Amino acid sequence: MRQRRGHLLLVLPLLVLTLFLVGCPKRPATTAASAPPPTAPAPAAPAPGAVAPAPGRAPASASASASAPAAAAPAPAAAAPARPAAATPPRPSEFSESPNLKDIHFDFDKYDIRPGDATILDANGAWLKQAASNLVLIEGHADERGTNEYNLALGERRAKATMNYLVSQGIQASRMTIISYGEERPACTDKNESCWSKNRRAHFLVKAR
Repeated sequence: MRQRRGHLLLVLPLLVLTLFLVGCPKRPATTAASAPPPTAPAPAAPAPGAVAPAPGRAPASASASASAPAAAAPAPAAAAPARPAAATPPRPSEFSESPNLKDIHFDFDKYDIRPGDATILDANGAWLKQAASNLVLIEGHADERGTNEYNLALGERRAKATMNYLVSQGIQASRMTIISYGEERPACTDKNESCWSKNRRAHFLVKAR
């Protein structure tokens, strides 16, 4: 009797344990799964022929418009100043004789100022300084020997040499005008040296400004 009771005491716990295991089915093991991080949408494919911008760099048009300031409108070009009209040379008919200005004369085929004629020019220059309101016309003349073209050039050189001397004496060049008549206006018409020497001259005319 004691042996049977002891046997039941051993069997009963095993039976209870078996019933417990059969009545409680195992739950499947689960692990917490984290949601995948959101992904950026794929960039749209560039149109055919378009150049895709480099990664990390803004398009050139956007960066240029964002960084470069608006260009200022170009200033209108200043109008060129009008050129002054060229001064019209005075006409010989506007000039007249003056007893205060004496002629000077030259050697044959020369235009050098001789010492005696320099003295005459000094006196002419002194009067012109006092009569500062007068303009001067200096005529250059030659005798009839030589061609007309040569004598015109020689008369011009004589008139210019006379003007340069007066400029050296302080007379403004802007007050003086020169002209050459060559052999066309002789002071004497005889065919000898005494007459020819009178024609090789510089003659003076004046007019008020």
